[in-house]
Amino acid sequence: MNRLLVAILAASALGPALPAQPQPQKPVRAKTVQEDDERTRIILDVTRVNILLAVTDKKGRFITDLVKNDFEVIENKRSQDIMEFTAETDLPLRLAILVDSSNSVRDRFRFIQEAAIEFINSVMRPKQDRALVVSFDASSELVSELDDNPEKLAGKIRELRAGGGTSLYDAIFFACKDKLSVEQPRHKFRRAMVILSDGDDNQSERTRDQALEMAQKADVVIYTISTNITRIETDGDKVLKYLAAETGGQAFFPFKVEDLSQSFENIANELRHQYNIFYRPEPLMTDGRYQTISVKIKGRKDLVVRARKGYYAPKF
Repeated sequence: MNRLLVAILAASALGPALPAQPQPQKPVRAKTVQEDDERTRIILDVTRVNILLAVTDKKGRFITDLVKNDFEVIENKRSQDIMEFTAETDLPLRLAILVDSSNSVRDRFRFIQEAAIEFINSVMRPKQDRALVVSFDASSELVSELDDNPEKLAGKIRELRAGGGTSLYDAIFFACKDKLSVEQPRHKFRRAMVILSDGDDNQSERTRDQALEMAQKADVVIYTISTNITRIETDGDKVLKYLAAETGGQAFFPFKVEDLSQSFENIANELRHQYNIFYRPEPLMTDGRYQTISVKIKGRKDLVVRARKGYYAPKF
């Protein structure tokens, strides 16, 4: 099949091969909206969409013996032909740890630090997986570039201090666009983000949906850990649930770090028990709009599929 190449803006790509970013010598602030709009044009292959997904039974046990013909992909209510199918069991991980360091979580900040470090220690495999750390209060700050050393990452997290407003959406946008999207080819890595926050944003220039759009364009699955221990659902909790559900992740509401041990083990297993599906959209849309997709297992209503719910078509 001939490959269709188009020149589009980097932010409107299905799978952006973003230009390499210079490595900062010191922690840097996330770009402003005005700076971010100064983009360069790139050449991109838009002939196919890839979907990384996990399949479990009703008890959460991973199903790893499915084959191509077991799956059905539906885009905008139309069944799609699967071009390629692989069972991925050991993809290197590229992780973003987003740490809320605002005043609103000051009382739970020690919990956030401990949970972030526990996540790194539980999920990362040294020399194979890499993680970066972004903190956010009134603005978002890159605390650590992608690194494969869990101890170094943990040290950076312990140095953080709480104070200021909350710019959650800006932090998501920055981490996805400027960091997680950089390494290519996209299908060779599993990109994930864990957000530790109360979910209440009051400072971002970006909106919730703009942040989600960038996560979807970067093929990032979001896992969220709420600091709320009241057992009463807040607006922030709803935001965390929404971000996780739309990207194929999960939301967690623990009371203490020890409650997360099994959750982190489940996340690690999920990230390493994936199916990878490639298909060419029919019809191929080039209007820049969001395209809804769903993946089903033929004849198996007893199985649960966790995958992103759509993607943004290129525009030209």
